[in-house]
Amino acid sequence: TYATASGKTNTNAIGVQWSVPLFAGFGVNSRVREAIALEDRARNDLESARRAASQGARQAYLGVNSGLAQVRALQAAEVSSKSALESNQLGYQVGVRINIDVLNAQRQLFATQKDLSRARYDTLMSGLRLKAAAGTLGEADLAPVNELLDRTSSPSN
Repeated sequence: TYATASGKTNTNAIGVQWSVPLFAGFGVNSRVREAIALEDRARNDLESARRAASQGARQAYLGVNSGLAQVRALQAAEVSSKSALESNQLGYQVGVRINIDVLNAQRQLFATQKDLSRARYDTLMSGLRLKAAAGTLGEADLAPVNELLDRTSSPSN
């Protein structure tokens, strides 16, 4: 404020206005709750993925072990089926067996060989699943499966 020579008074004012909200409403609280819920969901998803990976590795390991036992058993059954077929063929040649006995023995041998091929394939696949679960699966690990598939699909077998 100042006075001029004519007796007039002039007043000038400069101000700064600053507003700080003391409460921004429920929007902030809602966003905080949402962030907490998203964090909980992410933690639960991570735990679920860990459990699934652990279970997958366990199942693959058990699959490999049981597959190896099944392959060994079917290999023994194949030897037995071959022996039975040879015995029936010899019996047919000397006249103590009939043709149906030979055919049944041959059918049993083929069924055993089919089951053995399937067990080998399943065991190899379980091994690949185990390596995948462990994170060590590589291209070289696929060679035995390709070899088995090539061997079983060739017309000479």
